[in-house]
Amino acid sequence: MLPSFYQPILSKYLSRTQLITLKMLVWLLQSQKQVKIERLAATIPLPIQQNSRRRHLQRFLKSNALSVVLLWFPIIEEILSRLIKPKSQLIIALDRTQWKDNNILMVSVIYQKRALPIYWCLLNKDGCSNLQEQQKVLRPVIRLLKHYQLVVIGDREFHGIELASWLHRQGLKYVFRQKKDTTFRKKRQDFQPLHTIPLSPGDRRFYPDVNLTQNKGFGRCNLAVYWKRKYRGKQEKEPWYLSTNLTDVSTTVKIYGQRFGIEAMFKDCKTGGYNLEGSQASPDRLVRLILLIAIAMTSAWLQGQKNSIF
Repeated sequence: MLPSFYQPILSKYLSRTQLITLKMLVWLLQSQKQVKIERLAATIPLPIQQNSRRRHLQRFLKSNALSVVLLWFPIIEEILSRLIKPKSQLIIALDRTQWKDNNILMVSVIYQKRALPIYWCLLNKDGCSNLQEQQKVLRPVIRLLKHYQLVVIGDREFHGIELASWLHRQGLKYVFRQKKDTTFRKKRQDFQPLHTIPLSPGDRRFYPDVNLTQNKGFGRCNLAVYWKRKYRGKQEKEPWYLSTNLTDVSTTVKIYGQRFGIEAMFKDCKTGGYNLEGSQASPDRLVRLILLIAIAMTSAWLQGQKNSIF
């Protein structure tokens, strides 16, 4: 069952047949947590033979109508408008996951310890993303959510000062975890690696207006350092070193701590949930399968909300 406000958005761009197929696929994803074409073709309730059902699904997943921008942007924009007032702060997580031959860069919004996907793309390579790829996936999100105060957060893959400088020039806030061997310099002092900062579990430090790395041509940023205390017998191996343009350590640490909702999102998509790892889909179809998972996942989540706005 789709939330009522999904229907007019989807109907605007999908034919009647496409909309029926999408609804059936969403229902199957919610009930079976599988995205393998063969499995979906075997169970989708269409009065045709299985080979015909498989071809029908393959044609559907090739359709340009299954566009993240056309279908998903209006849906996620409507969801957020009902949850969060304009000009409020939104935490935007940038993350990447890779399994088998699939390398996905994704932007999500963090809400109540959940990561709701906004935009994603496949990288035509293995390994880390570069600045151009990061900008490509962030630009549409920044335009879409221009009525909110965005804070972009990311793990150590996104430690580059170029991305932080670009976001700062856009008027956006950011928090990015840094590698412990990254060097920094306070005013009128020498560069030193972050791991040389004396720290014990439970400690936190804030260094305003530091130079991060010895690369020339980039302005200063603030540095927050925090080492979690032992919790339930578990001790973090090392502190968080966080570059930011926020102005205090408590806010910076609290905001970055919300990043871990994105890991639940990827677990939902992979073998822990919708079994995207087993899809064996082509890159274009994989992007569209993630769109279907986003629709299925948010539909199920919204149905579990007791708030009458949905």
